Amino acid sequence: MSVSILVIEDDKLLNQLLVSQLKESGFDAHGATSWHDARQWLETHHPDLVLLDKRLPDIDGDELIPQLAVHQPVIMLTAYGSVRQAVEAIHAGAADYLTKPINPEELELVINRVLETESLRQNFQACRSQMRNREQKLLVGRSRGLMEVEQMIEVVAPTDMTVLIHGESGVGKELVAHEIHEQSPRCERNFIALDCCTIQENLFESELFGHERGAFTGADKRKKGLIEAAAGGTLFLDEIGEISPAIQAKLLRFLETGKFRRVGGSLDIHSNARVVAATNRDLEQMVRNKEFRADLLYRLNAFTITMPPLRERREDIPDLVLHFINNHSFSRKISKRVTRTAMRQLVAYDWPGNVRELRNVIERAIILSRDLPDIRPQHLAFSGEDPDQSLFSTVLKFEEQPSLAEIEKTYLTMLLEKYSGHRGKVAKAMGVSERNIYRLIEKHGLG
Repeated sequence: MSVSILVIEDDKLLNQLLVSQLKESGFDAHGATSWHDARQWLETHHPDLVLLDKRLPDIDGDELIPQLAVHQPVIMLTAYGSVRQAVEAIHAGAADYLTKPINPEELELVINRVLETESLRQNFQACRSQMRNREQKLLVGRSRGLMEVEQMIEVVAPTDMTVLIHGESGVGKELVAHEIHEQSPRCERNFIALDCCTIQENLFESELFGHERGAFTGADKRKKGLIEAAAGGTLFLDEIGEISPAIQAKLLRFLETGKFRRVGGSLDIHSNARVVAATNRDLEQMVRNKEFRADLLYRLNAFTITMPPLRERREDIPDLVLHFINNHSFSRKISKRVTRTAMRQLVAYDWPGNVRELRNVIERAIILSRDLPDIRPQHLAFSGEDPDQSLFSTVLKFEEQPSLAEIEKTYLTMLLEKYSGHRGKVAKAMGVSERNIYRLIEKHGLG
């Protein structure tokens, strides 16, 4: 099958000449003299490469590069060649850059090189996809709730739909967004996350949309926003319910048109960034309270995924615990395992902070257990508990009926950990002399 090339060039004579030359070279070429005509043709055709004029009658070619380059390589054509323009075109996503008049031999050489590079990229992407499928997924667990989430990700990832992820704080909404990106055709481009509640409101608009030089005090140069940085990739907006009404209106315009303006700017800029948003709030109630735009919610609700809280998928806890242990730097030096009693406590706990809280508890337990191979109940401190009280309340819990010597050893071990090995403090806590502590340490092999 011959290679299909779309030539978007407003000079009709040059357009016809390029199409004719390409056909003589064995390519299947089609010409369009405006973006309007090209867009209509692209609705029913999928070219392997696009030759794009920098200056079109209805749009600047630079603005088209990001959205075209997602689907096929783009070679920019211009009569105004410069190093600066070449760099800008490449940064925008162009595969190469040629200045007019176009040398037919050079054009064919560049086209073949770009197509060969694209073929290598696709082969690499296919291999990467196969490797990624063999690797452990970002979402850890085997519960029915998690499997339903993974099925929804698999369905929506290949599309360009906006996705809204619901879930309590700490359930892993950003991991869901990452999986959507990794399983999409955009996986080779940027994944950019923005937490909507951690940036001051007066800086948020500039961070998201960018700003022009002189837009406000301190804006001494132009800055591109995250929407531009995410062109061709995915922009993740965490806690979308926290954005102000003014930002809501501008975000809605971008979702509807793909266009936005930098702060202090007057020109529309196009970006084909895919938006994935997340919230732990009831946006529908916020709409009823007039705190969130109904039309923006309608746009965000194109496809929704709800990540269940950890208490509703307790069967995932052992897998998550193992995952956190295996990925902790200290535990890789010492083989760690969780005792059955400790695991029962982990599974029974309701986890108000969800997966984030579980990770924190396990990482703390790894540190508290020090050189011991086992993570035991006394190493666990749950949210809202005084760590010292947690330590004492669990110290006498054993997996089997203990002997007096085992109780003594466990209690001594706990106190040594609590006081970082300070024998004087341990002796005071146990009500014995420091000399006796040395004897007990030697007796139980804890030295």
